[in-house]
Amino acid sequence: MYDAQAQNRWRTVLLIAVFTLIVVAVAFVFGDIFGGGTSAGVAFIPLAVAVSAGSSLLSYFAGDKLVLAQSRAREVPEGEEKVLRDVVETLALGLGIPTPKLYVIEDPAPNAFATGRDPKHASVVVTRGLLDTMDRSELEGVIAHELSHVGNRDIRVMLLVTVLVGTVALLSDWLLRSMWWGGRSRDRDRNSGGGILLLVGLVLAILTPVIATLIQLAVSRQREYLADASGAFLTRYPEGLANALRKIAADQHVLTVANKATASLYIANPLKDHPFQFDHLFDTHPPIEERIKRLEAMA
Repeated sequence: MYDAQAQNRWRTVLLIAVFTLIVVAVAFVFGDIFGGGTSAGVAFIPLAVAVSAGSSLLSYFAGDKLVLAQSRAREVPEGEEKVLRDVVETLALGLGIPTPKLYVIEDPAPNAFATGRDPKHASVVVTRGLLDTMDRSELEGVIAHELSHVGNRDIRVMLLVTVLVGTVALLSDWLLRSMWWGGRSRDRDRNSGGGILLLVGLVLAILTPVIATLIQLAVSRQREYLADASGAFLTRYPEGLANALRKIAADQHVLTVANKATASLYIANPLKDHPFQFDHLFDTHPPIEERIKRLEAMA
């Protein structure tokens, strides 16, 4: 498990570095085409980085509140959901983190997620369906998984990656629009260098959102494996989480408050949509069968 933690940290750093290079490349080409020269392309890079940093700061301090509101999550007051609170408090103590705030989504689909910028500002959200269908050991497995996300700072990383995906998509859209409306002079377009750059810009505008999404999903999938392993280590009972994943996979309810932007936060895909091609490249989560297989190997 510790080897997996180290590998995933380095893999995440590498993926975020690739993200940054994509943002810089798209910003340069956009500035060159729209501004009319290489100097404009270079000048546009700090602006793109600044916009990305500003979005990151906004999301860092307010992103969890937006996710909770969008998910229609209700904070659990003291005295309610005693079993849930006992499980969360016990596991948080074992992990050495503050007890997060608890929220419930009134939906029959069993699922859960964690959000917040750090362990001191974390929240754990579960659905009514999860509380109704899981026994104590299965609930402990799910909560341990989510608290592992908090302890491993996964939420912060995923928030950063999500913002970078949005920035890349925005820059790519601007790049396509500027090319469509003729962002650079016609005289410059006639020379071979300008034509090549236009072609590069077109390829970047089309492919970078797809590449960025694949990177986002790769980060999400690897961190689900790590949270599974960390959660099983915390409870000392991998079968609890494995059984919970079986129940979640067998349930056919679609979580109505979830969407493409928030799906990767949940312990399992809440939309129940699985691509039929590209060997699960666009899945938000690893295959549950593989996750269960790894958990059973830990038993």
